[in-house]
Amino acid sequence: MTFFGVQEAIAAQLVRTVAGAELDRAALEERFARAAWTGIAEPGDGAAGVLVGALGPSRALTALIDRVPPEQLGVEVSDTGGQLDTADLTEAVARWQPRLKSALALLALRQAGRYGMRLLIPGDPAWPDGLADLGPHGPLALWVRGDVSALDRLARSISLVGARAATGYGEHVAMEASAGLVDRGFAIVSGAAYGIDGMAHRAALASAGTTIAVLAGGLDRFYPSGHEALLTRIVASGLVVSEVPPGTPPTKWRFLQRNRLIAAVSCATVVLEAGWRSGSLNTAGHAAALGRPLGAVPGPVTSAASAGCHRLIREYDAVLVTNAAEMAELAGEPAPEPGGDPASRSAEDTRVLDALSERTPRAVDDIAQRSGLSLATVQSVLGALELDGAASLRERGWVRTT
Repeated sequence: MTFFGVQEAIAAQLVRTVAGAELDRAALEERFARAAWTGIAEPGDGAAGVLVGALGPSRALTALIDRVPPEQLGVEVSDTGGQLDTADLTEAVARWQPRLKSALALLALRQAGRYGMRLLIPGDPAWPDGLADLGPHGPLALWVRGDVSALDRLARSISLVGARAATGYGEHVAMEASAGLVDRGFAIVSGAAYGIDGMAHRAALASAGTTIAVLAGGLDRFYPSGHEALLTRIVASGLVVSEVPPGTPPTKWRFLQRNRLIAAVSCATVVLEAGWRSGSLNTAGHAAALGRPLGAVPGPVTSAASAGCHRLIREYDAVLVTNAAEMAELAGEPAPEPGGDPASRSAEDTRVLDALSERTPRAVDDIAQRSGLSLATVQSVLGALELDGAASLRERGWVRTT
């Protein structure tokens, strides 16, 4: 027996490798078909999304292989309650046919197995819920490298994006924001580009947080190449994601389509620094279209590197945010100052609270070093903050509580 012209035993072995589990024949067939579709249709192809959603990936692929006339395919789609114009379907089939080669799917699966990738499909426990908001323009499958459980953190995540040609100001804001959000228990999502994206990932890793990078090309060759070491570190403790199969080069169109995934999987998107025509404004547009909260960090009015952020605030109702606490509020997680009204706290209280993390327990001597206070002062302040419910002592040290 064969899967779409491929010997079943060969296809089944490759699919099981990237599925990470034993599957029955129907499940194997579906995953092989979805793997093939990721190489046949470009990201965000709405016609492919409607066809696969209406007929299922296996039937849709078989119909292409058998060259079923578009008119008949349109009728099948209509019978399931879907709608796909015959002219649009005819054009779509014409662009899919040149890629309709089983060898390409086999090569992608072999490369995925070689690099330890997994193939996720809708319905898998780890499949990000937010992707459903993309409708027929959502990914048909996801290729991932790293810790798949990182996707569980998307329920409390923020996308941090910005310009590749970042200034020192932008990178400093990105570092502080990412580290501060990680301390508040958020996962960081970004695109691993130079500039703001890279800094957001690095700061999350430095704070022992979870970070997820969404790429525009195949995961067998990281792009940009200058971030290969960074992406390798992300694989070790977080996750790298793409909707295109191994061997697929990143292109301008795929970068633009990749941005919709960054916006869809997270709870909110923040643009940290962006020029008037920055590509990160595309991510912001997707976030706004999906109804996700959108924030933008202001910069100097004389800085062209912040003109895009000012544009988002002025013209697109982005919320002005300046620090991690405000970004956390944007994501629906208010971050009130512990210990009551900030005006009622002493300078020592504030310095100790600033030295504490909500996520990582810290020893008294570490807090003293971070706050610039004596051990005796820190111990005294911690006791008072514990009574106020602003700090808590755990087995490995002190944490800030919300």
